[in-house]
Amino acid sequence: MSDRMAAARGAPDPNPLVEACDLHKYFHDAGKEVRVLTGLSLSVGAGEEVAIIGQSGVGKSTLLHILGSLERPSSGTVRFEGRDLFSLDESALAAFRNLKLGFVFQFHYLLGDFTALENVMMPALIARMPEREARARAEEILELVGLADKTERRPAELSGGEQQRVAVARAVVLRPKMVLADEPTGNLDPHTADEVHELFHRLNRELGITLIIATHNERLTRSMDRALRLKEGKLFEEFSR
Repeated sequence: MSDRMAAARGAPDPNPLVEACDLHKYFHDAGKEVRVLTGLSLSVGAGEEVAIIGQSGVGKSTLLHILGSLERPSSGTVRFEGRDLFSLDESALAAFRNLKLGFVFQFHYLLGDFTALENVMMPALIARMPEREARARAEEILELVGLADKTERRPAELSGGEQQRVAVARAVVLRPKMVLADEPTGNLDPHTADEVHELFHRLNRELGITLIIATHNERLTRSMDRALRLKEGKLFEEFSR
């Protein structure tokens, strides 16, 4: 890809689900300023599947954290359904994340003392959903991800792929508008990774969930609607279907 390629601005959606404008992110390390994002902009429409690719250490995780309001940019704005996220206080941001977003990481971060069902119920209980409803919702999602027969298993009793499926189910139990996934199949063998990829696509098709996935996996990247390469603090379009 040529360095002369214009920085990607995303799909020309007049009403994007999420829109980042002129994001900058700086860190200070040993007295030196490290620039991670340098005027990055991005627009993603509802129902899109977008891959963020790039070398390790270029800031893919940082970008996802900012889009998910887990981390604040040094400057710039992120709007979700037109609302400026970083104008909200921490309590409102926490409620937003729990209700509107799902997060999936390379490591599943399941609670080892809880069953698969209890792990998936957790976001619903945090949102003060009645326990009976939370249980029914979790059972429905676990069936969707192919684990209806593993609801009472604890993480240590599940394979790596099954653990990641539970993590995905937990991320979508509240039917979020968007899922942000950071190297979600990085620890899985190729066959299991492909199964998790197909699961993401099913959730997109059947639940209409927007996906933004940071990945090194070429097969997953090629299966997405768009791929954007993060380089020198900005996004460049790799391909768009």
